[in-house]
Amino acid sequence: MLTALGLAVGGAHAAPVPAEVQAQYWFVSFDTRYAQAAPRVAAPTNVPEIVERKPIDARLPRLDLTRQVMFQYLLAEIAAQRGRFDVATAAFNDLASTTRDSRIAQRATEIALRAGVLQPAIEAASLWVSLDPESIPARQTVAALLVNSGQIQLARPHLERLLSAEGNNIGPGFMQLSVLFGKQADRAVVLGVVRDLAAKHPTLREARLAVAQAAWTAQDYELALVEVREAQRLSPDWELAALFETQMLARRSNTEALAQLEKFVAGNPKATEARLNLARLYAAEKRLPQSRKEFQRLAGDFPDNTELGLAIALLSLQLEDFDTAEPQLQKLLEANPKDPDLLRLYLGRTAEARNRLPEALKWYRSIEAGEQLVAAQLSEVNVLARQGEIKQAREALRRIVPDSLTQRVQLTLTEAQVLRDVKDFQGAFDVLGEALAKTPDSPDLLYDQALLAERLGKFDIVEKNLTRVIAIRPDHAHAHNALGYTLADRNERLDEALKLIDTALKLAPEDPFILDSMGWVFFRMGDAQKALEYLRRGYQLKPDAEIAAHLGEVLWTQGQRDDANRIWDEALKANPDNDALRGTVKRLRK
Repeated sequence: MLTALGLAVGGAHAAPVPAEVQAQYWFVSFDTRYAQAAPRVAAPTNVPEIVERKPIDARLPRLDLTRQVMFQYLLAEIAAQRGRFDVATAAFNDLASTTRDSRIAQRATEIALRAGVLQPAIEAASLWVSLDPESIPARQTVAALLVNSGQIQLARPHLERLLSAEGNNIGPGFMQLSVLFGKQADRAVVLGVVRDLAAKHPTLREARLAVAQAAWTAQDYELALVEVREAQRLSPDWELAALFETQMLARRSNTEALAQLEKFVAGNPKATEARLNLARLYAAEKRLPQSRKEFQRLAGDFPDNTELGLAIALLSLQLEDFDTAEPQLQKLLEANPKDPDLLRLYLGRTAEARNRLPEALKWYRSIEAGEQLVAAQLSEVNVLARQGEIKQAREALRRIVPDSLTQRVQLTLTEAQVLRDVKDFQGAFDVLGEALAKTPDSPDLLYDQALLAERLGKFDIVEKNLTRVIAIRPDHAHAHNALGYTLADRNERLDEALKLIDTALKLAPEDPFILDSMGWVFFRMGDAQKALEYLRRGYQLKPDAEIAAHLGEVLWTQGQRDDANRIWDEALKANPDNDALRGTVKRLRK
């Protein structure tokens, strides 16, 4: 029903009148309706005359093909052929109004669409519908034109007729409404119209889902949830409705979304899209083992699907299950994939993670062109740096030709990291400074240099850079956090530090390092209990060495020295070379 609505407003792409229809304009008398292309010749007297007569269409007017009608029609067609759609539009609209012929009204609509003039097109299409009220294309066209012009209420009766014309196949029509209304600014009006259309079909699942979609875009989330759940009640195994509910729930809580989707998949194990979304949602929530398990089940059902195989390999890589990741990547590479370089890149990273650095270099260097080239070259630089070949690593960086500002910034950040890893903090600071002289407002360069400035004790530059990052990117959570933490660590302007870190936490509420900063600023302000609350949350999310140093220090000062020693010992075992942790332990255990 509504699938043709997009075509109806296609402008220059509107379908021309078929040749056999055009022919009627030339050879059919508007008076007699009999086909007659040439003067009749008298038939032999001994042969009976046979004249094939076409039935008269009662919907067409009985008009003479006068010179004026012929002239105006020719004028309009020739003008259209010569690209003068303004002249053609005016001529056809006038002719349609005069003749009251639905075919000419249709042609007037098509020409107005080609001309890109909306109001004349609406007038012609409205006339077309009034002359041929049973024409589905006419109603599709006028409904689409009215919606595109924002006259949604005027389009409603046409949409009602189109939906009713679908009979038992009305469901797909309702599913097209979200596409039809997709660009409308007044979402509340759209919701009202969709609810009116759906009111006559309360037991139709597609009608309830259409209302849910309209309510969602109108930000009436409560109504959207009620309607999508009613759609599922009417059709409990309907995957589309279940996925839409998942999307809505994820807006407020991934935990709720996961619970809903898990329940649906348990009851509908063959719902492939739902299972795939469940696997992705597990991955988004960092529940990687569950995610991989779901992907493996899907891969068992679809063994030839390489995307599932790649997902399993990458999840295994993240889980550091290299025994699963490596053969999976090799298998995919042997299957003649579309993007073999992507697999070579991940095989290089697998070898690098297993400390097989020469093998990793071999994989990275096997990528000689294409989309993965720069990523492979950057990975090669990291391996050279790990091997202690700093000069070669920097030379390799200089050979990379960036094709965008983003890549140029990435090359600079990589070079700075290479120098940082060998504790050449001043060298890394200078590299970033050279880049900032050319690109002074790069948030990434400013932020990275600020962290190095903190290491070098250049606190004026720390504050200057981070303040600039916040001005450029107010949503940069880590810039707010870094500036707030720097002030707290120096025990300066603690109220300002608290506000900065609070902003950061609102932007990234589950970031363990921001939770650590919040705990640390409360400790500096003398509130050890609040400090412990935030530090424990941060350490639970990520047992990082510096978070362990802070948590241990607060516990130590509160007399909980056994707990402090346990946390420090755990962290030192995992991070024996962390300067911040070692310094804290040495200072307090003396």
